[in-house]
Amino acid sequence: MAQATKGEVFRALHQKGNPFVLANAWDAGSAKLLVAMGAQAIGTTSAGYGITKGVPDMGQLTRDEHLSHAADLVAAVNVPVSGDFENGFGDDPDTVAETVRLAAEVGLAGICIEDTALPSLTPYEFDLAVERIKAAMSAARALPDDFVLCARADGIMNGQYDIHEAIRRLQAFEAVGADCLYAPALHSIEDAKTLLSGVTAPVNILTVKEMAQYNRAEFAKMGVARISLGSTLARSMVSSLIEKSQAILQNGDFSDLGEAIVAKDIDALMDKGTSA
Repeated sequence: MAQATKGEVFRALHQKGNPFVLANAWDAGSAKLLVAMGAQAIGTTSAGYGITKGVPDMGQLTRDEHLSHAADLVAAVNVPVSGDFENGFGDDPDTVAETVRLAAEVGLAGICIEDTALPSLTPYEFDLAVERIKAAMSAARALPDDFVLCARADGIMNGQYDIHEAIRRLQAFEAVGADCLYAPALHSIEDAKTLLSGVTAPVNILTVKEMAQYNRAEFAKMGVARISLGSTLARSMVSSLIEKSQAILQNGDFSDLGEAIVAKDIDALMDKGTSA
């Protein structure tokens, strides 16, 4: 029997009521560490990657840069990797379709596509938003290997529309074939339940703000299929850097440095993550 492709493995992880954690990494080292800790799949994070490049998460990095970054993560680990590919790096449907093809070429098992006209926070007009996902799905289905396309409705996170418009868009994305649906930064668990009851495709939940108060078992009971971390781990790393460097540079206090994991233990974990 032929070995399953990364795309097939990734798709099989999407089980409603049995969610897996899509652990978002910002470089090869963090990807290896997350796999060593048990991550079944890795996601890129545009915000986390932006931190490593010293730029904000607002469409500042090019498609080529994101593809190169994704290829580094694919080469680093043996689990499926999904790309946080913003708005597909272009407004028109043909560009989004090309992005899908290029993402598959670097070994990604899937990508997310937003409905936001970056670098602004303005959502695409409804019909165009749907046409973009339709084009992406057509490209994905034409690929030689399986590929999971996650369609995002980002208007809640960006303060552009409410849960009802998000569901309307996600329903339309599902109707044109989207494999997974995602509305980041939901305001409440009630909104999450309303979303889940309004669609049938697997749903991704982002664990930020209100959603971070719930655990995997609670999300499973709701019927969630995928839980992503977004840039939270990358931002936690930056929070630690700020806190510790503030103590050092403003107060001359080095005491917190004694708690850091030693280099040989990091090396052992990265080796484990590579061979997992």
